[in-house]
Amino acid sequence: MSAPQRSIWLKNPLGIHTGDSADARGGLVIAGDRVLETVPVGGEPSQPVDEVVDASRHVIIPGLINTHHHFYQTLTRAWRPVVSAELFPWLKGLYGVWAGLTPRDLELATTAALAELLLSGCTTAADHHYLFPNGLEEGIDVQVEVVRSLGMRATLTRGSMSLGEKDGGLPPQTTVQDADTILSDSERLIGAYHERGEGARVQIALAPCSPFSVTTGVMRDTADLAARRDVRLHTHLAETLDEEDFCREMFGLRTVDYLESVGWLSDRTWLAHGIHFDDAEIARLGAAGTAVSHCATSNMRLASGIARAVELEEAGAPVGLGVDGSASNDGSNMIQEVRQALYLQRLRYGAASVTPERALDWATAGSARALGRNDIGVLAPGKQADLAMFTLDELRFSGSHDPVAALLLCGAERADRVMVGGTWRVLDGQIVGLDLPQLIGHHSEAARALLARHS
Repeated sequence: MSAPQRSIWLKNPLGIHTGDSADARGGLVIAGDRVLETVPVGGEPSQPVDEVVDASRHVIIPGLINTHHHFYQTLTRAWRPVVSAELFPWLKGLYGVWAGLTPRDLELATTAALAELLLSGCTTAADHHYLFPNGLEEGIDVQVEVVRSLGMRATLTRGSMSLGEKDGGLPPQTTVQDADTILSDSERLIGAYHERGEGARVQIALAPCSPFSVTTGVMRDTADLAARRDVRLHTHLAETLDEEDFCREMFGLRTVDYLESVGWLSDRTWLAHGIHFDDAEIARLGAAGTAVSHCATSNMRLASGIARAVELEEAGAPVGLGVDGSASNDGSNMIQEVRQALYLQRLRYGAASVTPERALDWATAGSARALGRNDIGVLAPGKQADLAMFTLDELRFSGSHDPVAALLLCGAERADRVMVGGTWRVLDGQIVGLDLPQLIGHHSEAARALLARHS
């Protein structure tokens, strides 16, 4: 007979956003890895609890979910030659640097990205890793170990590039792989690491980089493999007008037509960026249930445009948020990303249509839907106990009145506590078990060495 699960009451928070309609102003009761019950204002738990945490200084939200990132890029933040470049020249400038990545580089870059995300209230992250130069063939294996060591959840995507410069693509030949290698390694990773069901910690998805870096054959074969093994699909699409032009020249199709032609227009797919869709394409994406990861900061940084997030969502396409690569953001802070999405979408749709709560829902329940999950993203009985707690004690919050709105409008940056699956991973603003100064030292040294090898 299993031992009874230890219960915790997060009592009387200063503010709470559960993503659910139930009154939870009296807090949450956590038992094991799940939310046991929500407590209404002035109420008590329905049964005795083992521990009470006074949350009266804290605003509680579901753990933020990052749906698009490139962890390895934390090593090339704010690199001067591409600071003011747009997407295609930015990529051409950096591909040669990234081709020199080593397994140790990737370990440190992944640790830095996940640690920064965790400190910002993020509990689940999707990474799009598509670079496998010589010596880095087991890059996803490296990332799995880092995710497990930090106690987070992740959707790690086995990315790919097969269309090199000599074939009309953007990547240098040293960074591309043949189709057989890509597909066989995708099969291996699914078998080795993909967890199914509620509470999954590590999941594998398949993610050709973009229409301008893989062949149509790889796109179709990847879609077939994903359907056969029941995993999700991810790629960049419609990020820039240059990409639209590329698809027309290479395939004679607009981006969504191309997506459909290779078997990707489905509810198995989530797309990074999705900026340059017309009305008919938005309707088609919504009808198919194809999700979009809105990357507000990256889109501003590279001057790519403003995604039509509200229209996509209203058409039926799940909308989540992503910080994107740390060389096009140049950070991995999810609570700041929610603020950026709030403000950028208000430029398009107005303040009344894009509330702080809507932006938080994109980063939680919407992001969960994009990753194909229904066990995370809201704080409701039976859901996973993934949550972030922020204090409003800093000067920036002085004079604020609505605690949930203040997180975004006053610019929260760092969570005080973060729980993943009922276990505290951040306490008093520090990651449990991680020597952060040591990580910064090793990560900074690796970043310098990577650029030195390139030069």
